[in-house]
Amino acid sequence: MSHTMQYLKGVAIAATFLIGSAVTASAFTACQVTDTGGIDDNSFNQTAWKGIQDAQEQLGIESRFLESQAETDFMPNINSLLGGQCDLIITVGFLLGDATQEAAQANPDQYFSIVDFVYDPPIENVAGQVFATDEAAFLAGYLAAGMTKTGIIGTFGGINIPPVTIFMDGFVRGADYYNAQKDASVTVLGWDVEGREGLFTNNFESLDDGRAFAQNLYDEGADIVLPVAGPVGLGSAALADELGIDALKIIGVDADLHLTDPEKGHVYLTSILKRMDSTVFQVIEATMNDMFEGGVIVGTLENSGVDLAPFHDMEELVPDDLKAEIKTIRQGIIDGSISVSG
Repeated sequence: MSHTMQYLKGVAIAATFLIGSAVTASAFTACQVTDTGGIDDNSFNQTAWKGIQDAQEQLGIESRFLESQAETDFMPNINSLLGGQCDLIITVGFLLGDATQEAAQANPDQYFSIVDFVYDPPIENVAGQVFATDEAAFLAGYLAAGMTKTGIIGTFGGINIPPVTIFMDGFVRGADYYNAQKDASVTVLGWDVEGREGLFTNNFESLDDGRAFAQNLYDEGADIVLPVAGPVGLGSAALADELGIDALKIIGVDADLHLTDPEKGHVYLTSILKRMDSTVFQVIEATMNDMFEGGVIVGTLENSGVDLAPFHDMEELVPDDLKAEIKTIRQGIIDGSISVSG
């Protein structure tokens, strides 16, 4: 079984559990607990929060969030939201898996949803949200391989966990697919798909690390870098801004970094979108309508749960034939004729 399939294996075994009663919009409150990246991380915490804000605007719900400054805050933050304050508690990040499970099992009448985690076996009052980000990352890897001038591209992660490495898997395999199709020899630094080893900052907060890791990859010849480390990647973007996009381009993750990091927006070739806002909104709406489903929701290219962001300022730099190839590959991934699992 591939690593991607292991990560998403809950899809096959997830059971559906309908529990609870409908909640009127005026009485409904959705609450979010962030990981240590914070609510305004220009990444997955912020994107998940956008889903709650969209529900507030469109469905009339109330909302609140608690930020975790350290992993020791996870359980206290969840516990502080129990006791009727929140109709749905949304925890964000793989690292909150244990704390969410403990709270959910101790409070079976409380609805939970967790981003970037799935339980095996499923927990009936927890809706897991996971994303086939390797599908979109495959397109990004092909794009980067087609755009590099040095023949070297690079990636690094925050922590060596599946929601991070799934991006890196897709990126490497997309570049490999380019090499196979074009008889090319683009090298990807920073991640060994088979050995499961690579470059990791071991945090999601340090912009200095983002700069340093991107600098090291640049020094080794990489002219396009994919940081999969939340706010850490903003440090890589700052370096690219100083060097100039002819020297170094960045690929963002989770949100469209051209929009969420506007001061450095011009350095982003594209971003690999993880549409937590879409899946969070779906869970909120379903819960309000007495249709809560414990198990798993998977975001894919086909259901727009993952995608590539527009090229924005670099639109004219990407050749039309490369754009057409990416469009064809996208459809091939959706219809199953192209495998992103190698």
